Amino acid sequence: MRGKMSLYIKKGDTVKVTAGNDRGKTGKVITVNPELGTVVVEKVHTVKKHTKPNNTNPTGGIVEKNLPISVSNVLLFCKNCNRGVRVGFRFLDDGSKVRYCKKCNEVIE
Repeated sequence: MRGKMSLYIKKGDTVKVTAGNDRGKTGKVITVNPELGTVVVEKVHTVKKHTKPNNTNPTGGIVEKNLPISVSNVLLFCKNCNRGVRVGFRFLDDGSKVRYCKKCNEVIE
């Protein structure tokens, strides 16, 4: 393990996948793991898992599950540019740190 990474992607962001079988798809980030450098994106990198009936799932069956992908394989989606973009950081006049799109120079909320 490399230790905790500083990530530019947060939970709830919209990202675009740049590598792998799901390249080109966009989705909402469900979870972020900075220690492993991975993110789980909604409806991206899904697998079907066959489960037996047990106490928590009395019926069992086939369950779809989203697996994590590396943070290096996603770009933050800019609504102004309508594409995945690189992100920079800057400080506003009130001292707060914000992310901005390096393409259109707009602050990303």
